[in-house]
Amino acid sequence: MRTIRGLWRWRRNPLCRATDLAEAWVALAGLLLILSVAPLLGVLAGGAAQDTLQRSVRAQHESRHRVTATVVRPLERSALAVDPEGAGESLRSRVLAGWTAPDGARHEGPVTAGLDDPGPGDRFGLWTDERGRAVARPLDGATATTHAVLAGTGAALAAAALVEAARRTAVRRMVRARYARLEREWERAGPDWGRTGAGS
Repeated sequence: MRTIRGLWRWRRNPLCRATDLAEAWVALAGLLLILSVAPLLGVLAGGAAQDTLQRSVRAQHESRHRVTATVVRPLERSALAVDPEGAGESLRSRVLAGWTAPDGARHEGPVTAGLDDPGPGDRFGLWTDERGRAVARPLDGATATTHAVLAGTGAALAAAALVEAARRTAVRRMVRARYARLEREWERAGPDWGRTGAGS
C-alpha cells in the first residue's frame, strides 16, 4: 500500500518535494524487484533444490532394497516413532526380526515395524542397504518435489523481504535527512519568527 501511495506522489503537484519524488522512485524500484527478481530467485533456488533432491531420490532407490522381514519376538513399544514420510504406518512397534539381504545373507536384529500388535511370525516390509542393514525408506519423487517447491517459495519470500527491508531503510534515511534539513531551516528562521519588528 505504501508503494501505491509513493507512486501517487508522482502526480503533478506544486507542493511535491524532491524527496517525495525520490521516495516514489525507491517505491517503484522495490515493487519491480519484488515482482521480477524475487520470483526469479525462487525459481532458480527451487530448480536447484529439485535437481539435487531428484538425484538423491535416484541414488537412494538404487542403493536401498525392500525386503520382507519376519518378527521373531516383540520388544518394547516405541510411542514416538511416527513415519514422517507417511506411508500409512503411524503406529510403530520395536521387534526383533529376521530378514534376508539382497545378497542372500541372513540378518537378525531389532527394528521398528509398522504393526499394531506384532507377534512371532508376522511379516512386514523393511528397507535395507546393499549389505542388508536396516535403513530408512528412500525419499520418493513427490516428496522431493514438495521440498523443492518449499525451498523455492522460501527463497522468493526471503528475497522479497530483503528488498522491502532495503526500501524501508532507504525511505527512513530520506525522511531523517528531510527532518534534519527542516530542523536546520527552522533554527535559521526560528529566533526571529513571530517577533514584532523582526521583519516577519
